[in-house]
Amino acid sequence: MVDIMRIFRKKFFTDIFNKLIGKEKKLKIGFYGHPNSGKTTLANRMTKDWTGKSLGLVSEIPHETRRVYRQERVSLNYDGVELDFDIIDTPGIATKIDYKNFLQYGLSELEAKERAKEATKGIIEAIKWLDDVTGVLLVVDATKDPLTQANITIIGNLEARKIPFVIVANKVDLPESNPERILSVFPQHKVVSISALHGENTDKLYQAMVDKFN
Repeated sequence: MVDIMRIFRKKFFTDIFNKLIGKEKKLKIGFYGHPNSGKTTLANRMTKDWTGKSLGLVSEIPHETRRVYRQERVSLNYDGVELDFDIIDTPGIATKIDYKNFLQYGLSELEAKERAKEATKGIIEAIKWLDDVTGVLLVVDATKDPLTQANITIIGNLEARKIPFVIVANKVDLPESNPERILSVFPQHKVVSISALHGENTDKLYQAMVDKFN
């Protein structure tokens, strides 16, 4: 099992040190969230909208993104304001990875164990990137309960590090979605409801990014 809390604590103090020595940071927007919350779908939507090409692969199998993907120099122009940044698409954050969970998707035991091993490395890499990102889109699956240990831990670290972030309530195109539940759980934060798959309300997300990260 991945000791997420220990890794987060270690990176928190590293971040404090970097702030004390005045480390300069380029504008980098990290995409964080649970596996299969739609981070890569959103990253692809955004890079297609603003650069004309996709960023990463999408799959129904959890932890398809097992390493960090980066798209540099994305220029978002919205409502007369230009926002230049790098997109950092990170592997899904989970508090526990069991290879047996992958067997139901048709993977062999060997493939499932390898995927679990790579996913664990990906989580550690994603947490390390918190030292470098200057803003975060926390992508939450609106069809599921948002009150999870992973979401609470990510938000707690972002608040402690004073990293600006927007919560993206994704998959609102699905009939079982309930973005109001996310709003009720995190009322103190900016929440934008979208469908990354169909592009619904992405204009509102771009406006929120300009307001939050500019």
